[in-house]
Amino acid sequence: MAKKKILAVIKNRFFYTFLVFIIWLGFIDHNSLVKRVKMQSENTKLKQLKKSYIQNIKHTNEEMKALEDTAFLEKLAREKYLMKKEKEDIYIVTE
Repeated sequence: MAKKKILAVIKNRFFYTFLVFIIWLGFIDHNSLVKRVKMQSENTKLKQLKKSYIQNIKHTNEEMKALEDTAFLEKLAREKYLMKKEKEDIYIVTE
């Protein structure tokens, strides 16, 4: 009984049409499911990259605002560029 139903479905021309339609949409078409999944993962990566760039921009803007302060500028010059005032000695301590 079950074999007859399966055979009837397989012999039906609409079954083949549906099967071709599914294969077409899944793999062959320009907007296939495979391509859509790849584009979705790339979109997610690009959104994460955008967030990191926005954070970098905010951090850079904060540093630019901090450079307006002369005390911070002196501290930065002493620590990062090893600059000093006249008649001042610098000691570098490494751990």
